[in-house]
Amino acid sequence: MKRDRVMKKLIPQFGEARLQSRGDAFTTLARSIVGQQISVKAAQSVWEKFAAVVADAEHRIHPERVLGLDTPALRAVGLSVRKSEYLSDLARHFAQEQVHVGQWDAMDDEAIIEELVAIRGIGRWTAEMFLIFHLMRPNVLPLDDLGLLKGISVNYFSEEPVSRAEARELGEGWAPYRSVATWYLWRSLDPVPVNY
Repeated sequence: MKRDRVMKKLIPQFGEARLQSRGDAFTTLARSIVGQQISVKAAQSVWEKFAAVVADAEHRIHPERVLGLDTPALRAVGLSVRKSEYLSDLARHFAQEQVHVGQWDAMDDEAIIEELVAIRGIGRWTAEMFLIFHLMRPNVLPLDDLGLLKGISVNYFSEEPVSRAEARELGEGWAPYRSVATWYLWRSLDPVPVNY
């Protein structure tokens, strides 16, 4: 707030709301795959059907249970063939310990992104959302996020289009809290807190 006139106005508007992590790593990434390129409402519907099939008695979702389902079973809950493949690949990476969940706290952001994008269906944007919403990394600037670019456009450039280079330059001033600034810019567009 001390360094940025826009943040000085935005932050007080949203009270005590904060970024919050929820779920475990596997579930968070599975939800992000389910929700790709469909509405929030449709994603929730598919997720509920998927969870009903794979969750254990405590409502936890384990990679091994996903691997126990074939493509037709995954399709039956509303997943496309491609998303079924992506979820199976995600489950395989976790079950075979090809992702180093226990080491993530000690790894830098780029190393985690590199590990995650090796999983089919997870691109840089999904990995950055995971860093922000699951690992609670404070200094992520997701330059591929349309909401971030729109928030910058609306709040800093009188709604003129903003390039990734301009966003990157502006974001330098928010370091080491670029995730936080991003979250407030999202909130400026939609007062409902963003969660993944």
